[in-house]
Parts: sequence; structure tokens; C-alpha cells
Amino acid sequence: MVDLSKGRRQGFVAPQRFEADVFDCEVVGEIPHDLKGMLVRVGGDPLYPRRFDHDSSANSDGYISSFSFNSGVVHYRGRYVRTDRMMANRKAKRELFGVYRNPFTDDPSVAGMDRSVANTAPVAHHGRLFALKEDGLPYEIDPLTLGTLGRYDFGGAYKSETFTAHPKIDPTNGELICYGSQATGLLSDDLFIYIVDTSGEVKKEMRIKVPYVSMVHDIAITENYILIPIWGYVTSMERLQSGAVHWAWDDTLPAYVGVVSRHGDGSDVRWFKGSAGQATVHTVNAWEEGGQIHLDAAIFTGAPFPDFPMIDGSAWDVTRAKAFFTRQTFDLQSAEDGWSEKVMFDIPVADLARMDNRFRTKRYRYAFTQFFDGTKALDAKIGTGGNAKGTVRNSYGRFDMETGEVQALFAGERHSLQECQFVPRSANAPEGDGYLLGVANNLVDMRSELIIADAANLSAGELARVILPFRASAQIHCEWLTPEEFPKIFLDER
Repeated sequence: MVDLSKGRRQGFVAPQRFEADVFDCEVVGEIPHDLKGMLVRVGGDPLYPRRFDHDSSANSDGYISSFSFNSGVVHYRGRYVRTDRMMANRKAKRELFGVYRNPFTDDPSVAGMDRSVANTAPVAHHGRLFALKEDGLPYEIDPLTLGTLGRYDFGGAYKSETFTAHPKIDPTNGELICYGSQATGLLSDDLFIYIVDTSGEVKKEMRIKVPYVSMVHDIAITENYILIPIWGYVTSMERLQSGAVHWAWDDTLPAYVGVVSRHGDGSDVRWFKGSAGQATVHTVNAWEEGGQIHLDAAIFTGAPFPDFPMIDGSAWDVTRAKAFFTRQTFDLQSAEDGWSEKVMFDIPVADLARMDNRFRTKRYRYAFTQFFDGTKALDAKIGTGGNAKGTVRNSYGRFDMETGEVQALFAGERHSLQECQFVPRSANAPEGDGYLLGVANNLVDMRSELIIADAANLSAGELARVILPFRASAQIHCEWLTPEEFPKIFLDER
């Protein structure tokens, strides 16, 4: 009998394998009429079965989708990101590329080809929309059609071979702060940092070395500094030549945070050293205060991901794969190379936290993310095991970093939530005054539902829910595009 599960993801995360347009989506409740713009989502959806069973889901083809809002009406659109890699696979009608970030496992016919799947995050800057993954350059996307326009290198001024999935935009001057790790090639310890102005011109390049080659997934910025977390996913040439996925977790390596001035050439980078086994995958915000820098993030105390193995061969420990909002403080006036930290809440959360981006680089108050509320019931079809390995997140929370208060919105007993997006009510609204948007996976009815809520009053429940007639492609990260940035995303121009 044919093994139908071989090489394929199952259940809600099984490949979607189609593109879609849904006009005038079904809405339960009422969408606020002042909510105008587009929620863009990027994730992975494998077009063909993977070549090797030990591959990571992070190796899936990029898929970009959007919910466009105007006058209470919503349209949905979903398209594959047509990377060089995907088009080569389509021509061959099979997967030619091997395991995650390991060119030694590829079919010889694609040797030297760009391997990026552009499946991690969207970002919009200088009037352009990009799909990102940290192993290659951005792919530019048409914001109206979601068609792929091609790789983008900022007119040739961006020299790194890679581009982060998480650049940061300074809300005060519009600068894009971005970087590439393994910047000069596979396994290199070079990290190139770039500052790009609002016209898309590269204004500065800084080149630094990292303490060890690691998954440099996210940064944080303050008014004057860039913070670069380094943590325990490692790799080696021996590892890649053996056919393994790129990363493995080393529990013995200390975490580092590099602090580098935005105004220098990178030579002043200072590496602060932390505990072994700690992982800052994503940051929330950072700011300066009295000679110190504070960095907030949902930080893990062990290996975050089950599909990257432990380097010592031990089993992945789900009990340590929990993230807690933590504030790290770096004293720039001290000669010490460590930092102090404080756990802000005792609730384990998804580390995909969002904030009101208008307050980036400043002391802020609110962070938003999903978490599992164990006091709420799970549908019997999910069962008590539905939270196996911590995968179900049934509530969105607004976490008050000043008072410790948590406001929560329960999505339903059949649902698990994806990363949310905060949208200000207006350009001048107070911090946290606006809407929270996020996709809920209905694990029983096998469909996707977009929640819209009042971000300042989550405990009152949602304002509306957009119902798709299918399970939408997986999402890793999302972004909000405004009509001021992209006028053509208004529905009446479609």
C-alpha cells in the first residue's frame, strides 16, 4: 500500500497548494469603517513533497496573502512567491532542493542557484513591498496583485548575500535598519548592517563579526543603537556535508547581545554575554534611559523549535521551549560584559509579540501576543492533548508592561491563533488605541477566520470575524499596509 503520509505535513498544516481570490468575504459582526488598509501575511506552503523526511517546515515555499479593508468590506487574496527556486521546481515538476539551508543535499541540476523560499515575513518601505527570508535577498511583491516582481538589492548598494526577515523601521525618521548574517557566504561569521533612507537609498554599511555563526533572526533598535541577539543554534561544514539541516541546538553556548552605534562604522560593537541555553528569537522593543538600554522580548530558556535537532543527540525538551516576556538591561557605563534581566509576567507566551510601532525606540507600555489559557475548554475533537507540545494558542493578550495587567480575548474552543497585528486608530491616537487583527485556525472545521478586536478592550470580545471557506496558507509573520503608503490597495480600485 502507498504511504500517503510520507514526506507530507498532515492535518491543518497540510499543503494548501492553490492560489485564491475571495471577494466580499463573509463577515460575522461589523468591521469598523475607519479600518482601511491591508493585512499582509507571509508563510510557507510546500508545492511539492520534500526530498528528505528529516527536513524542516521552515523550508516550505513562500506564500503571501492579504486581507484588504475599506468601508467595512474585506477581500482576500493568496499567491505563491515565485522565487527562482520555485520556478525551477515547477519546471521539473518535483522538489529539487534538499533540506533546510543545505546545498549539499540539492539535485545537481540546481547547483549554485538561489535557494531562498522567501517564506518568513513581509515588510513595506519606500513604497515597495517585500517578502523576506534570512537566507537570501528580498523578493519584491506587487502590493495590489501580490505578483512577484523579482529579487531586490537596493540598486546594487546592498552587498550582503542575505537579508534579515526582521528589519526595523525607525518611526521618527523612516529609516530602515536591516542586515544580513553569513553575509559573505555559507557559514561565514560576517554580519553586514545597512541603514536605508525613505527613498530606498543605502546611506550606510557597517561590517562586523559575530561571536559564533548562529541564527541571527531579529534585532532591536533605539534612538542611537542597534541590538543584535546571538543564541545557541549553530552549524558547521561537517554538519552540512553529512546531509543534516542547517541548524542544531547547542545548550552549552552562552547567549550574546551586540550593541553597536547607529552613527559609527561598526568598529565600536560591544558584545554583552548572557546565560547558556537562552534564546531571543524575536524582540519587542528597546529604548535608552540614563546610560542604560532596556530590551524587551519573549525569551526562551531552551531550544525553541522541535524540527531543528539537539547537537548532542538528546530529545527536544518541550518543557524548556516556553517563552516569557523578559526585560534585559545593558549598562553602557559599566565595564561588566553581562546584563541584568527581569521576567515581566509568569505566563508563557508565543514569542511573536507585536507593539504599537509608532513607539518603537521609546519607552512603551503595551505588547500584544497569543498564549494558551488553560482555564478555557478545548473542543473534544481536539481533546486535552490539543495543546500537545504547546502548539495551541487560544487567546490574544494585551500585556501592560507598566502595571502587569493582562487583558485577554478567547478565540474559541476550536481555535489556535497566529501572530497578531496592531493597527492604530489614527496617526495621532494614544499608544494602544486601535485595532488588533489576527488569523485564527479553526482546527475542527478546517478553515481560517480573521479576528478584529478593539486593542484597548480585548476583554470585551471581538468586533468582527472574517470567515474564509477554507484553511488559508500558513503564516509566520504579518504586516499592515496603509492607504497613504499604497493608495491602490483601496478596494474600489481593484
